[in-house]
Amino acid sequence: MDVEFLSRLQFAFTISFHYIYPPLSIGIGIILVIMEGMYLKTGNKLYESMTKFWVKIFALTFALGVATGIVMEFEFGTNWATYSRFVGDVFGSALAAEGIFAFFLESGFLAILVFGWDRVSPKMHFISTILVAFGAHLSALWIIIANSWQQTPAGFKIVGEGLAARAEINDFWAMVFNPSSIDRFTHSIGGAWIAGSFLVISVSAYYLLKNKHIEFAIQSMKIGFIVALVASLLQLATGHSSAAGVAKNQPAKLAAFEGHYETQPADLYLFGWVDDSSQKVYGVKLPGMLSWLVYFDSKKPVIGLNEFAVENRPPVNFVFQTYHLMVALGMAFIAMSILGIYLLYKNKTYNKLWIKVSIVSVILPQIANQLGWFSAEVGRQPWIVYNYLKTKDALSKTVGSSEVLFSLILFTLIYLLLFVLFLFLLDRKIKHGPETYSSDMKLNLSPIKTSN
Repeated sequence: MDVEFLSRLQFAFTISFHYIYPPLSIGIGIILVIMEGMYLKTGNKLYESMTKFWVKIFALTFALGVATGIVMEFEFGTNWATYSRFVGDVFGSALAAEGIFAFFLESGFLAILVFGWDRVSPKMHFISTILVAFGAHLSALWIIIANSWQQTPAGFKIVGEGLAARAEINDFWAMVFNPSSIDRFTHSIGGAWIAGSFLVISVSAYYLLKNKHIEFAIQSMKIGFIVALVASLLQLATGHSSAAGVAKNQPAKLAAFEGHYETQPADLYLFGWVDDSSQKVYGVKLPGMLSWLVYFDSKKPVIGLNEFAVENRPPVNFVFQTYHLMVALGMAFIAMSILGIYLLYKNKTYNKLWIKVSIVSVILPQIANQLGWFSAEVGRQPWIVYNYLKTKDALSKTVGSSEVLFSLILFTLIYLLLFVLFLFLLDRKIKHGPETYSSDMKLNLSPIKTSN
């Protein structure tokens, strides 16, 4: 195995593992604001209990997110020195802004959020909750700005030549508002809200299955499904806007999304399999629908992969599959959210099978978020900075394959240990349940009734 493959594998593993936690923190953060806001509005101690419980889960995911994110910054310097030199001016400003304006805000008020219940006024605590949630979103914004600049570089000039070449910012706001940053931010935030809401739904469904903390679980699940529905519908809009941006700025990626080879009106596949050697897609399609979604004209041609040299195309079938699975899960979230809200608000009894499905549904947003990032990152290959620096040219020149392999094995073991620890602590907190609220209500787990 060569250095490029191992370095890419190592970074893919570390960022994929890290990306389990920030979306949960962001999603739980917005739900905490809703729950504590309901407590201040109604004075109902149930909402206070809900907030206190989910603050503990938020703190756990935040801690794991910080611990697993540090490694990636070191990898930039160890495995990707040429890349770090090229993007250092851009990433330095964006990540510095993330640390100064976002991380310090989030971590500073986190202490009040976790430990300040009896030390500050309810309004001050609520303000702290809002600021922590805002800080989590702001942190994501700056990180996505940096990543989006790789996809659609703007606001810079190239200084130097060869290995000494680097991108230097000459328009900070053009760099910040590069052509894909806002679309990618809103789409990523929607995915984070879905991840957080389905964790709330899953834990609540577990309590319903165990017939304990029933009122707590029902109210938590209602909020979870409402947030999930809003976020899932938001994903439709942001996903369309993002795809239109990809068509304009990264046409090879859009063509790979749909296995589109010839520049002509493009079909939209519901599912399929791409045979790259014959340039055919075997699957179910909607004729002309991709052209209509991009241009609102089913007859307008979409740029195909054959407009690009073979070496400048991404792995087509891999990108096709990850993209379509992500979209399928996105539609499933809408259906599940609508059904969940219907069952909670219209039925007096609960279906045991649906509760079990709700428990395991927590894994689906994680899969969807990972698939989205795979589609975005693999879809811009072979470029690490689109049209300016190829991935194979971005490696460190002095790091050998044995060193990368050793660190990959070490990181894998450490991250697996952290994941086991996370699951252990999460399981303990869930089984312990809310501390300040209890209910003797019991639930009749019977088949779904179609009538009120």
